[in-house]
Amino acid sequence: MNKKIAIIGGGNLGVAIAEGLIQSGFISPKDILITKRNVRTLDGLEQKGVVVSDRNEEAVRYADLVILAVKPFQVNDILSALRDEFKPEKQILVSVVTGISIEHLSAQLDNKVPVVRAMPNTAIAIQQSMTCIASRNVPAEYLQYVLDIFNQLGKAVCIDEKLMDAATVLGACGIAFAMRYIRANIQGGIEIGFDAATANLIAAQTVKGAAELLLLRGTHPEQEIDKVTTPKGCTIAGFNEMEHQGFSSSLIKGVVASYEKINKP
Repeated sequence: MNKKIAIIGGGNLGVAIAEGLIQSGFISPKDILITKRNVRTLDGLEQKGVVVSDRNEEAVRYADLVILAVKPFQVNDILSALRDEFKPEKQILVSVVTGISIEHLSAQLDNKVPVVRAMPNTAIAIQQSMTCIASRNVPAEYLQYVLDIFNQLGKAVCIDEKLMDAATVLGACGIAFAMRYIRANIQGGIEIGFDAATANLIAAQTVKGAAELLLLRGTHPEQEIDKVTTPKGCTIAGFNEMEHQGFSSSLIKGVVASYEKINKP
């Protein structure tokens, strides 16, 4: 299936999606259109061959698949203005907007257009996103195409829509949480003797390696931890001190606090 893709919203996420699609080779840049009020900020994408526009109507007329990547408060106005531009049964809307349900999106389009919700993270720009996808009454061919897109940009999984807020916390906020862990690890590395650049490299590559062990082997974290944690060793000493300071508890509480914030803004 070869389709033209439009991205409504040329902010950080919209641009990251466009860049990831280009880098993956999944689609030609000329088959991507991205919109933003100030198109001058999209010069880099335009130079790569992407079509840029300041008119959302042009995006809908151009594309087979429309990705909505705007702020939540903009959704109603944008979709109501575009309602008559969509071609029922010939297009699909993919929303990457946090907190806006499929039911709400569909209602804005008079339930005429198939809607998919996708929750990627910013690693999509380097084709390493974890994207959670939810849909309702979407033709199998279209849903598979959406999965193909996001699997080109990392890994994608279909989930029940009721878990989308949780997916936002675990997958999207999770990028920031992981970065904060890495930063703390770097600071600790500097304190024990490394220069900042070397500590950065060691910390980042170590986290990357840990993640790849789980993804490639399909193991549980505790299985990999047991291989490093020897009796009376330095790993268990460090672990116990972290846990005494509330390491795991703080992380769990942080995840839950982020989830509660989504549901109680």
